Amino acid sequence: MSHTTTLSPAATRPRLVLTLTCATTAMVGLDTAIVNVALPSIQRDIGGGYAALQWVVVAYGLLLGGFLLLGGRLADRLGRRRVLVAGLAVFTVASLAAGAAHGPGLLIAARGAQGFGAALLVPAALSLLAVTFPEGRDRHRALAVVGAVDGAAGAAGVVLSGLLTGGPGWRWAFLINVPVGLLLIALATVFLVADRPEERTGRFDVAGAITATAALLLLAYTLHHATGHGWLAGTTLALFAAAAALLAVFVRIERRSADPLLPLSMLRNRPLVAANVTGFLAFGALMAFIFVGSLLMQQVLGYSPVTTGLAWLATTVTIVVVAMAGGRLVTRAGVRTSLVIGLTLLTVGALWLARVPADAAYATDLLPAFLLAGVGFGLCGPAVQIGALTGVSQPAAGLASGLVETARELGGAAGVAVVAAVLVSGSGLDGFRAAFGFVAVLAVLGVITAAAGFGRKSGCAAAPDA
Repeated sequence: MSHTTTLSPAATRPRLVLTLTCATTAMVGLDTAIVNVALPSIQRDIGGGYAALQWVVVAYGLLLGGFLLLGGRLADRLGRRRVLVAGLAVFTVASLAAGAAHGPGLLIAARGAQGFGAALLVPAALSLLAVTFPEGRDRHRALAVVGAVDGAAGAAGVVLSGLLTGGPGWRWAFLINVPVGLLLIALATVFLVADRPEERTGRFDVAGAITATAALLLLAYTLHHATGHGWLAGTTLALFAAAAALLAVFVRIERRSADPLLPLSMLRNRPLVAANVTGFLAFGALMAFIFVGSLLMQQVLGYSPVTTGLAWLATTVTIVVVAMAGGRLVTRAGVRTSLVIGLTLLTVGALWLARVPADAAYATDLLPAFLLAGVGFGLCGPAVQIGALTGVSQPAAGLASGLVETARELGGAAGVAVVAAVLVSGSGLDGFRAAFGFVAVLAVLGVITAAAGFGRKSGCAAAPDA
């Protein structure tokens, strides 16, 4: 397997690595949600119908989810700092293009480029952190901080979107990334030690990269397609079948490749597989929870977009506070315990909102559920990342990071897609209650996979290095 030279904490300045990782994941998380409140203003300024507006959201998540696995592998092969800087450069230029767009076509293309840049920089940053902090308490604490920032970024994006749209204008939802991106590029270039790739005997798995990326892109697109055309529509089923066929071809290629994109031996790493499955369900439940909760406040309770965004501060702040301590809990109690407790609390929060009345008061009917969700995900975020990197060798850290991020992105897309269908199938408040019931089901499934997939004593089952 190809690999890059290991970076010592002294050489890479651990605090700087942690800061860069937090900043990059925050930018990516914010841009997942920051455009939602701005969509009506975007339509008024540059035109475009509903389909165009939908693609402003979809294009970003589509390319992010589709290229994450490739981004992780490139970080392992070409050097983590190099891929991190390249991803930041693409993301920054794309943000500038999005902020300057005067037509829906250019804006959609810029959003897709943002997603591609994010797919490069996220696994590069996480794998850089993994090889800087040794496995154990130090890495757990670092991942807890990243989990806090990452978990809060999505909810904070809704708040920031409302403030920017109502203030300097929607273009600043994208332009705000430009100075931040330039600063991060400068810091990474000046202060991070280049991890130069070593000599290799194998070739890059081009066929595996093409089929894996095509399968993930098609799967992500199909999840969005199903929300507008139905889950049992002929086109939806055909797209799912095509994605499954591409995945089957990918597995066949990997089995025959001398230097595969995804060594199938990694699938024998039980914590890595369990973290990916549980992460898929946990992020699906959280994104669906935020999606349905936002619609409930605006469509049923009459909240304004800004008020809706501010209402999520309770969840955002709670995620940050709890996740900061999540690393210590994982170190003491284990990954499994942290995930089971966190997903159980998220289940209770969803069930709490499943009984919400039409005249719900924020303090008594919404706030308790928002706090439970914040505590629950504050525990889950760091635990998923710690579990995914447990027992993974340093040369495969980028790939492992790309895998878990792919699972999270696809989980979020699937959770929102399915819960939207549940919501539409109901009527009025009953539809919202059924949707929150589905969120609870996702969280319960996450409890089951966490309990079954991780060891009891340490929180992670022993596994060979990938």
